[in-house]
Amino acid sequence: MSDGTVVIWDERLLTYDLGDHPLDPVRVELTLALARELGILDRPGVRVVPPTPADDSALARVHRPDYLDAVRAAPHDPLFSGYGLGTSDNPIFEGMHEASALVAGASLAAAEAVWRGEARRAVNIAGGLHHAMPSRAAGFCVYNDPAVAIARLLDLGAERVAYVDVDVHHGDGVQQMFYGDPRVLTISLHETPLALFPGTGFSDEIGGAGAEGSAANLPLPPGTGDAGWLRAFHAVVPPLLRAFRPQILVTQCGADSHRLDPLADLRLSVDGQRASYLALRALADELCDGRWVATGGGGYALVEVVPRAWSHLLAVATGEPVDPDTPTPPAWRSLARARRPEREVPPRMTDDADVSYEPWQPSGEPDAVDRAILATRRAVFPLYGLDPQDPAA
Repeated sequence: MSDGTVVIWDERLLTYDLGDHPLDPVRVELTLALARELGILDRPGVRVVPPTPADDSALARVHRPDYLDAVRAAPHDPLFSGYGLGTSDNPIFEGMHEASALVAGASLAAAEAVWRGEARRAVNIAGGLHHAMPSRAAGFCVYNDPAVAIARLLDLGAERVAYVDVDVHHGDGVQQMFYGDPRVLTISLHETPLALFPGTGFSDEIGGAGAEGSAANLPLPPGTGDAGWLRAFHAVVPPLLRAFRPQILVTQCGADSHRLDPLADLRLSVDGQRASYLALRALADELCDGRWVATGGGGYALVEVVPRAWSHLLAVATGEPVDPDTPTPPAWRSLARARRPEREVPPRMTDDADVSYEPWQPSGEPDAVDRAILATRRAVFPLYGLDPQDPAA
């Protein structure tokens, strides 16, 4: 296996553009620009590889053929309705199928490169469109690229694929597509569905008949910050992954858990998000011989947060983490001001946040985060022979 990292990138990925919409491709453009200015993409062993679009056979592994036909037809039919398209969340745009298939193709290329040993890790920052359903667009997502990539891994012979989703929204589409497949473990940490789209991801969603334990959900209360989020992550994700023993780790790394994100109510910092990427890499190294496929996802603080968070992700995936105290390069700050002059441009790669946390314990007076942790552990841990009350599990 190569020790290198593949970054799947081409400016054509910016054509996944929903118009005047929160999912603005400028966040991806500014991420790649920041990573370049920081020298991340020029590191030894890093290859930047352009994607090719996913073909219909790859897309049809998780999407219905009539839905693919609808996505193709919708931009050419002024009276089109249905399949979740043409809504405020998922407006129809010219070239929708081609742009969406390219995003899916980028995640396919990432998964194939890692599984075939061409790279130890691979990243598709433009990916992570985790809400798309088999026959419906949802939550800004047309084709579900993480699910397309996971299906390809299964077709290539993978027997245990773990998917960890740290977006602020529940990874509902990926969960649904593999809910009955014991070869895929989906774990999602998200703001409680009582307060946030898509309204799913409760702790009792644990997998379908014959695949109980194939899904784990950790819904967190609004206002959860770095310390609570990291406590929850470490109380649930590492024990389940160690019990499942994945051959490869696929992650959706949405940056909308940040306290500045306009669409949700968790309170993480860029430093907390960086800590989660380091933890995911460590788990891939421990359990999967380093095999890690990372995608982007949500994130709507377009200048203030997303480029820094995902540049940290790219740095972690390609080698040495970027020192949080690193200044953002002047050329990047100029580009960010030119692209979005109304936004505040961050001067450094940090929010100056303390990312220490107290490990979870079942004793004492639990707060809302601890109650969520225990509910998830009680729902899923016994299915893996783990004691939900044992903090060492």
